[in-house]
Amino acid sequence: MRCPFCADETNKVVDTRLAREGEEIRRRRECLECGRRFTTRERVEVQIPRLIKRDQRREVYDRQKLLTGIERACQKRPISTERIERIVDRIERRLQELGEKEVPSRYVGEKTMDELTAVDPLAAVRFASVFRDFQNTEEYAAFFEALEEGAPEEPESDG
Repeated sequence: MRCPFCADETNKVVDTRLAREGEEIRRRRECLECGRRFTTRERVEVQIPRLIKRDQRREVYDRQKLLTGIERACQKRPISTERIERIVDRIERRLQELGEKEVPSRYVGEKTMDELTAVDPLAAVRFASVFRDFQNTEEYAAFFEALEEGAPEEPESDG
């Protein structure tokens, strides 16, 4: 590890701590050349599959894009940023556990709706209205009805 101040490679670890609920290791280091201290972080390198969009395009998974979509759905709802982060972490873990190189983007959307339904049904409806592209009140009504029955209704396939 190079010192960010003098670029020397000789340093020692002064302190090591777990961070982000054990998902990351934070190390305080001291450069043996200039004596200045700096922090490094280590995380497991995550392999998340590419997403296959509805039009069959392949797209690299983007955590920020999912986070933004969930945050919009949860706007003005009593859901903390930390809870939203945990939702995204669980979805990413599921994607990793699949062990696939490519996954339909629909899978991510459905898992997101499942997570939001458990936390806040109104946020789930907001997310679903964009994800499923609701066009009329009947589609909203069908979604609410499915929520009351226990699971969001699957839209009929277009062909």
